Amino acid sequence: LIVFLKTTISRALPPSDRIEGQAVRAVIQRVSEASVIVDERIVGEIQRGFMVLLGVAESDTQEDVIWIAGKIAGLRVFEDSAGKMNLALADVGGSVLLVSQFTLYGDCRKGRRPSFVEAARPEKANLLYQSVVAELKGLGVPVETGTFQAHMDVRLVNDGPVTLLLDSRHY
Repeated sequence: LIVFLKTTISRALPPSDRIEGQAVRAVIQRVSEASVIVDERIVGEIQRGFMVLLGVAESDTQEDVIWIAGKIAGLRVFEDSAGKMNLALADVGGSVLLVSQFTLYGDCRKGRRPSFVEAARPEKANLLYQSVVAELKGLGVPVETGTFQAHMDVRLVNDGPVTLLLDSRHY
């Protein structure tokens, strides 16, 4: 599946010049539990782990997907026996609830209504979102998801609270 998605994405997405400020974005919340409900039905649910809201920009590539999945899987923000944030998801048997969130690219600098021109079009955003799911699973991370483009009720208990912002603009 991972090879198929990588091949499909690399064929579907032409190389593009990175636009300043655009990168895969993620809001990561350490949770003791989280769930997503669509049409009054739970579609994704985890206990200990990360609730991740993921935004994809039009200029994002498979390289961004690989980077952000690796970063999510490797984040050491769970306490060890000394109470230090030193453990990753695998160390604590954690999971990820991944929810696509194009509004992370809402630009509110002008006017009162956000502009979403930097957000990827749905076809591309879904391909990259599914690729992040596949990358995380390939890294051994249990992943639950929301429903792409659906109206979702997201419920979570933030543990800490610990909330981090990531973007793949790492080079």
